[in-house]
Amino acid sequence: MSLHSSNAPMPRWERGDTSRVPYGVYTDEAVYRRELERFFYKGHWCYVGLEAEIPKPGDFKRTQVGERSVLMVRGKSGDVHVVENVCAHRGVQFVRERFGNRNILVCPYHQWSYDLDGRLRGVPFSRGVRQPDGSVHGGMPADFDMSEHGLTQLKVARRNGVVFASFDHSVEPFEDYLGPTILQYFDRVFNGRELTLLGYSRQRIPGNWKLMQENIKDPYHPGLLHTWFVNFGLWRADNKSQLRMDEHFRHAAMISRKGSGGENKEVTSGVSSFKQNLKLNDDRFLDIVHEPWWGEPTVVMLTLFPSVIIQQQINSLSTRHIIPRGHGEFDFVWTHFGYADDSPEMTRRRLRQANLFGPAGFVSADDGEVIELSQRGIEQVPWHRALVELGGRGCENTEHMVTETLIRGMYDYWRKIMED
Repeated sequence: MSLHSSNAPMPRWERGDTSRVPYGVYTDEAVYRRELERFFYKGHWCYVGLEAEIPKPGDFKRTQVGERSVLMVRGKSGDVHVVENVCAHRGVQFVRERFGNRNILVCPYHQWSYDLDGRLRGVPFSRGVRQPDGSVHGGMPADFDMSEHGLTQLKVARRNGVVFASFDHSVEPFEDYLGPTILQYFDRVFNGRELTLLGYSRQRIPGNWKLMQENIKDPYHPGLLHTWFVNFGLWRADNKSQLRMDEHFRHAAMISRKGSGGENKEVTSGVSSFKQNLKLNDDRFLDIVHEPWWGEPTVVMLTLFPSVIIQQQINSLSTRHIIPRGHGEFDFVWTHFGYADDSPEMTRRRLRQANLFGPAGFVSADDGEVIELSQRGIEQVPWHRALVELGGRGCENTEHMVTETLIRGMYDYWRKIMED
């Protein structure tokens, strides 16, 4: 049971639609606590990792679902478990390493031990300690049942090498949760080929977690904020593009095809980030090789609500995990990956292009900074609201990117769940 009231008042919206977002959704701690309960701990699937991160039996990864520490563990028979990193005895978060390998999980405090699936395996002195005179001191009560005191086990969904988990065992099947439109874009990247891990980037961003979901549902800013995108045609308003949502508007795909870049007065005139004479000293950063599985798009940015972004930006592939830390801060973890059958040349290409992204990425550094600046401004005038009216006030799929429809869609869903 949550210690936070589910009856806390919700921020007031100016209109009946979601085109004007009250700043209270980013600043109110009670709202944030309700979000944790309703989006991260109930009714939703949250990303925990790639199976490639735990290839051998006993391998584990420590991560989070919302603010709760969990372990993704490879079982002895090759299955995958997700358990909460809290000892059933005295509540110790007993695993501190980010990654490791163990035959059993043991809490250092009192040495309670668990199988890799979280079942309680051993309790020291559970039968007491026999004395020289034959008497027994201590021991657990006669009705103590080990099967009732394991680690909290999450429900697990695995699809093509990606692992999601939920504290809510009544959550709908993962495929239904994504819906057919978004599932086809998920399966486009995770198509059954074996994945290989290329590395990680981590950053802590002082902003509300939803601002990152918004950022990757926002095709308005890339061709204005990002010098790389507007100069070299990777993502800008004159590219052929589509925006797609699931039926609930919670997930979204931004789909685009790389253009030729350069000057187009319709989209570059007066844009300060456009540098007409900008050239690359090392053009290998844009050594783009079309891969057959892409089809026509060169970019698909997939936002799965609430916790992950799946990036295919030219040859660079990554998951971006959103881990909230209070209403005004979140961790952002990038997992860069490729395919096990990639050639060495393709692996090097993916790694080079990964320099566009991450905390110091030529593109993504911009996003982290503007999210921080957004949160600062929002905290300064918490009674105000954001305006997201580009392209209208409704929530619809489009064949262009000159719109904020995906953000309006996300808040349409947000209101249904939060105000229920």
